[in-house]
Amino acid sequence: MRTTARWAATLGLTAAAVCGPLTGAAVAGPDSAPQSLYAPSALVLTTGHGQSAATATPERAVTLTCAPTSSGTHPAAAEACAELRGADGDLDALKSSDDVFCTKQWNPVVVTVEGVWQGKRVSYERTFGNACMKDAYGALFAF
Repeated sequence: MRTTARWAATLGLTAAAVCGPLTGAAVAGPDSAPQSLYAPSALVLTTGHGQSAATATPERAVTLTCAPTSSGTHPAAAEACAELRGADGDLDALKSSDDVFCTKQWNPVVVTVEGVWQGKRVSYERTFGNACMKDAYGALFAF
């Protein structure tokens, strides 16, 4: 009788060890589909006066999400996302508008962009001569 009990216990523990992990497995179905088919694109943009982010006095920060739709606290989220898509996420490729004229007064403004663009990490910093020059780069930096 002892041998039978020992075999039953061993068989029960073995079955639990082998089959236990399988009980939580589920077959993929329509309810288990990914929530989004888009790579994440979420950024935090900051601006402040100074020559670099390390020395600048922070003034404002906004959020910008571009996938699946444009949203966030950025005042022109749709336009900013369109500019980023047009530049394929390359912030250095953004150019100043030709029809904006700014003074050459030196009052540096620094902009930083941190986050993820289409699944890739972004860390960007740019210093403009003044706020007019920053705003001339379009909707992305005009906040």
